[in-house]
Amino acid sequence: MATTSIRLDQDLIEKAKIMAKALNRTPPKQIEHWAKIGEIMEDNPDLPYEFVRQAIVSKAEHEAGKLESYDFG
Repeated sequence: MATTSIRLDQDLIEKAKIMAKALNRTPPKQIEHWAKIGEIMEDNPDLPYEFVRQAIVSKAEHEAGKLESYDFG
């Protein structure tokens, strides 16, 4: 994965450091997480935040092979 350096507001960086520590992420990964959520929310303005959050969690569970099949009927 290619990386690029960008300038960010110091307040954003400080908030990211706090949230990253609380959620066991690095500050750059926290900012990436916020950006991912922002992108999804802008692309889908009618979806509630909790739905988007659960979709991200579900995708991670699927990628980790942790989902179980559901039998309809």
